[in-house]
Parts: sequence; C-alpha cells; structure tokens
Amino acid sequence: MSSTLTPSNLDLAPADLASVDEKFSFAELIQETLALTKRLFIQLQRRPSTLIAGVVQPLMWLILFGALFQNAPQGLFGDRVSYGQFIGAGVIVFTAFGGALNAGLPVMFDREFGFLNRLLVAPLASRYSIVLASSIFIVTLSLIQTAVIVAAGAFLGAGLPNFAGLAIITLIVLLLVFGVTGVSLGLSFALPGHIELIAVIFVTNLPLLFASTALAPLSFMPTWLQYVASLNPLSYAIEPIRYLYLHNSWGFGSIVMSAPWGDVTFGGALLVLLVFDAIALLGIQPLLRRTLS
Repeated sequence: MSSTLTPSNLDLAPADLASVDEKFSFAELIQETLALTKRLFIQLQRRPSTLIAGVVQPLMWLILFGALFQNAPQGLFGDRVSYGQFIGAGVIVFTAFGGALNAGLPVMFDREFGFLNRLLVAPLASRYSIVLASSIFIVTLSLIQTAVIVAAGAFLGAGLPNFAGLAIITLIVLLLVFGVTGVSLGLSFALPGHIELIAVIFVTNLPLLFASTALAPLSFMPTWLQYVASLNPLSYAIEPIRYLYLHNSWGFGSIVMSAPWGDVTFGGALLVLLVFDAIALLGIQPLLRRTLS
C-alpha cells in the first residue's frame, strides 16, 4: 500500500526538511489567504450595495461639485483648468481613502459574531492570512472604484492621462490604500466594537477631506490650514495625480505642491506615501502579534 509523502517521512537532511516545511507553509498560507479572500467576495456578491455606494457616491461628487463651480472665474484653479478637472484627483484619492478606512469593519463584525475566534483556534499556517485577505479585498475594490472614476472623469471632460500616467495613478492609490488599510485593521483589533470604529471613521473622514488639497489649492487656504494640509498624507496622493491630469509631461523632479516650507516634487510626494505606509504597517505589528498570537 502506498503512503503519502510528507516532510516527516522523506529521507532528507535537516536542511532539506526545513526547506520543504517552508514550501508547505507558504503554499498553505496562499491557500488560506485565497479562501478567506473568496469569502469576502462572496459576501460582497450577496450584498453588492457596498460596491454600488462606493461607486455612486464619488460619481455624485464629481458631477455635483463640477457643476457647482462651473461658473467660477477662468483661471481660478490654474490656466485653462475647470473645477471638474481640478477636483477629479481629490475624488479619486478620497474614494480610495474611504474604502480603505472601512477595511476594519468586516474584521470587527467577525470579532463580534465570533467568527474571528473560530479562525484563531483553527490550525492555520499563519494567522496573518486574515489580514492579507482583508488587504487584497480592499485593494481590489479600490482599484475598481478608481477605474470607474477615471473613466467617468474622461467622459465628463477631465481628460485622461497616458498609459504611464495611469500606471502611476494606480501605484499612488495602492500606496495610500496599503497604509490606511493597515491603520483601519489595527483599529479593528484595538477598539472594543463596531460603534467605536464607525465613530472614528466619521470623525476622521471630513476633517481630512477639508484639511487637504482635494477641494481647494493651498493658495486659497489661511496660513495655519496650509501647514495642516501640507502635513496631511492625502495631499501627497492628490497633488501627483492632479499633476498627471493637468500636464502632458512629468518627471520625479516635477514640482507638484508648494508647501509653506518649500516645494514638493513628484518623487518627494511618493516618498512621503512610502514613509506613511512604513509607519502605519510597522506601528500595527505589535498589536497584530498580540491579537493573533
């Protein structure tokens, strides 16, 4: 009778056994992550209102805000720039930000309904598959929403960047979503319940919107608000995307924002987003280790 080959009964050296164990563990991690991600998409399929609302709301912002400032004086937001073109970048970023900020809600509901406890006592290869699945789910939704907004903006006359510009927009959205998703997942493990998490989301959303360059340029703001907006990581996602929409050529040395303390280049804005991601992801590591252990 044939027997199943496993790392324990293979005639291998200890180093080879360790290598096989790592391959088995990595394969199991991938399998677990895909299974948990599929579960989230099944939930979305059964209740698609989340995706629909996440697409309809930014489209309403794009249409209504563009119409509201349609008769603004020419040149108010730059030479030959309409407000619809100006606000497009802000709508893209805040749609991705809003979705990523809600990333912790499914985990929080799993905590409250007891499903997370079942996962924690299950023989998982790595409990970090729970976090990875939520991240993949939110990133996918954010990219879908971004694609819809970019297409709608092109239809409404905001224009369309070239292929390289679209790739950079995707990269910027991913950098923002990774960092904010990490913060949201950390909050979902730190806060006692979904009421507190929803309260944090509501309290955080609008102040970050108005304290950024999403709705108005820095030059329109009072000095104190210019400093606040220049410290807001969202401004460093908005301004590079806006630059891609308003300029035919760009480079990592292009000036995308004139902060109170100096000019910010395209590459500098991307670096700020990378630092934000590093701080957010490293900051939640102790909490995740303590919760998932």
